[in-house]
Amino acid sequence: MRTVKYPRIARFLAVALSLSLPGIACPAPGNDAITQDRIDSVGRLVSKSSAARKVIDSGDPSALAKHREAQSLHAAAQAAYRDNDLAGAKELIAKATRAMFEAAHIADQGGDRKHKQQNDFEARLASVNALLTAYERIVAEKGADERSAGETRAFIAAKVDEAQSLEKQRKMGGAREVLDQAYLSAKIAIEQLRGGDTLVRHLNFASKEEEYDYEVDRNDTHRMLVDILLQEKMRNSSGVEKLVQQFMSKAEKLRSQADAQAADGAYDAAVETLELSTREIVRAIRSAGVYIPG
Repeated sequence: MRTVKYPRIARFLAVALSLSLPGIACPAPGNDAITQDRIDSVGRLVSKSSAARKVIDSGDPSALAKHREAQSLHAAAQAAYRDNDLAGAKELIAKATRAMFEAAHIADQGGDRKHKQQNDFEARLASVNALLTAYERIVAEKGADERSAGETRAFIAAKVDEAQSLEKQRKMGGAREVLDQAYLSAKIAIEQLRGGDTLVRHLNFASKEEEYDYEVDRNDTHRMLVDILLQEKMRNSSGVEKLVQQFMSKAEKLRSQADAQAADGAYDAAVETLELSTREIVRAIRSAGVYIPG
């Protein structure tokens, strides 16, 4: 049998709900003073309680909507009481309490969601930092061009700064999106150093087919970058969209050609064609003003 533990606020609201439900520890019908006390108690619940503050502080649209519903129901209960409709007032107070319970529950869930978003952001940031450390090591090992390496560092650092600024503003969706751009750029930078045109042979592939599979993965990763990095830029500028599509059209034709070559077993030619396809995708991304190495 599974034991379910409820947050303190949920337990408090559960008690409040039980006191407001018809037929559960309710006073005898017609007791105006007790009905008034219940209306006052629920009024404090929806306006001044810790549950109300939690809902308001959460900023969650669904929780706030339920909170407004609870307030409206409480106001309707007051009106019914003034009209001597005690049965109606009791029913409305029960509904107001239920609505407040739901609002607090949604706010709790929202808190869990924000906590997960924060943890995910920090985990992704740690991954970016780890990739940058690896990138610096490989730059030194390969004696890579320092100018290109500097551009890569500057681009990734700018993205990390932008992501952290958004995170401080609690714009977690945007922060994660920008941080993902930094992550993918660092990943691409490392792949270029380890598997670019002049370095791919150092990877010691067991066969040309294995090398082809590696280049397919690189090509797919770069195509994914187009969707992630350029979507908004292409939406906002038909000129950028046209230029990107020109490069991508070449890249797609080369990819199809490489796939056909591989199907015929011509893996040497397929690898070279795939590299040309990936190069066109890099040009597409750079044409939109986004720097990536390659």
